[in-house]
Amino acid sequence: MKDKKKSVGGARRRRPSAAAGHTKPAAFLDRDGTVCDEVGYINHLDRLRVYPWAADAVRRLNQAEIPVIVVTNQSGVGRGYFTEDLVRQAHRKIAAQLAARGARVDAFYYCPHHPTAPLKAYRVNCRCRKPAPGMVEKATKRFRIDLKSSYVVGDSYRDMRLGFNIGARTALVMTGYGRGEYEYHRRQWPRMPDLIAENLLEVVKRILAESESSVAPRRTRKRKKR
Repeated sequence: MKDKKKSVGGARRRRPSAAAGHTKPAAFLDRDGTVCDEVGYINHLDRLRVYPWAADAVRRLNQAEIPVIVVTNQSGVGRGYFTEDLVRQAHRKIAAQLAARGARVDAFYYCPHHPTAPLKAYRVNCRCRKPAPGMVEKATKRFRIDLKSSYVVGDSYRDMRLGFNIGARTALVMTGYGRGEYEYHRRQWPRMPDLIAENLLEVVKRILAESESSVAPRRTRKRKKR
């Protein structure tokens, strides 16, 4: 699983920002092990496999008008295993495969750094490497996101820590490293994820159910005021 400031904003523009003064929840998704199969470092596009349920999951979020933002640590760049260009190619491939099934990722952000990276340009104690919030902060400015009602979804406790750091809800998937982390390490976790589910689609179903249940009381209050 999983330099230059422009790399951190390695986001692909998909849609305009939300209207001024309006904020909304977002779904921050880890990439490898959550949207795509976890195969170690993806150093060639042939190694990239989008999970078969990912398009359905992302499409449901699209239909609910919840921005879908991928945030991924890609320290393989700093380690010299592959280039930033390959990361961008991988994101284009993911976007194309999802689009073919009617689903859209609104933005991709990646961190190419590592504090002990062999390549000096990427040897940085940065603010973008998860669980630090740098990638989320960039997305929040662009999409005007309400972090407290947002979700961070991933297969690693590092992703959960990101969610805790930004005050969002957290969801651990059992794909990728998720099941192993849960079974062997959860007793050492200082805090449990808010949601745990088999895969991204099952998490999204629960996110949407929670969102609907939180909206219902507000609708009731509005009707009472009339």
